[in-house]
Amino acid sequence: MDDAAGAPQVEALRPDRLELGEGIRWTEHGIVLVDILAGRLLAAAGEPTDPLRQLAQLPVPLGAVAPVAGAPGIWIAAAGTGICLLGPDGATRWLGRPEADAARPMRMNDASADPLGRFWAGSMAYDAEEGAGSLYRVDHDGTVTRVLDGITVPNGPAFTADGDTLYLADSVLGVVRRHPVDPVTGGLGTPEVFVTVDDGSPDGMVVDVEGAVWVAVWGTGTVRRYLPDGSLDRTLRIPARQPAGVCLEGNLLHITTARVGLTVPGPRDGAVFTARVDVPGRPAAAYRHRAPVPGAGDAS
Repeated sequence: MDDAAGAPQVEALRPDRLELGEGIRWTEHGIVLVDILAGRLLAAAGEPTDPLRQLAQLPVPLGAVAPVAGAPGIWIAAAGTGICLLGPDGATRWLGRPEADAARPMRMNDASADPLGRFWAGSMAYDAEEGAGSLYRVDHDGTVTRVLDGITVPNGPAFTADGDTLYLADSVLGVVRRHPVDPVTGGLGTPEVFVTVDDGSPDGMVVDVEGAVWVAVWGTGTVRRYLPDGSLDRTLRIPARQPAGVCLEGNLLHITTARVGLTVPGPRDGAVFTARVDVPGRPAAAYRHRAPVPGAGDAS
């Protein structure tokens, strides 16, 4: 189904243009997002026309964050070659750097927390070498475990409300897979193909309250809503070529885009867009640590 007549109005009111805007999330602290390669954590606060506000900047790429439950101002972040706790002043406490000694230069990419409070983060090679990436799970005790390998460019991950299903895109291959998740151990079962995209690359995703999955499709200027059976429900067109991230703030769908790789970016490439949709979403989950979380600056 393609939305034409009666399509939601898509607006880009903020003046910012990001190089690689991704990881947008609706959290209890408001809307946050990242400019990955610039290492910037940003907040979409204030009036809809206000510039984005910078919360922190790292000297390494910043893939995505999730709030840490019970620790205001502290985020868990997929950054550089691993996972860290990120404080409001940009200080870090590393939980692990599993890609630091990889055979080729690697970086972390998209990430999110699941409804049971674990954090999941994907990695990829800078040159997008086929099969070089992995998916990592951070458990409640801070242990970082590789749970999948052989991925090229992992995006998502997105979860159903009960946390028993994970959607993960391998963007270069144009495929979104659906993985069963053991609620106790966080172990992954045998995946199945949910959606295959032939005309672009599935990127950031979010699941709405009906269990449908909104997917930003890089290279197409579209965001698509797929029903739980994998059928295409609707297509939302935006005036930017590289949609990269999506989140639902209630009935507001927010979309990040990118200018990176474009020889001549258009005036709205890299903008953050918003459209009102019929089916709402839920706030992004927080990472839950078993022990009190110290300030991120307690170690580096």
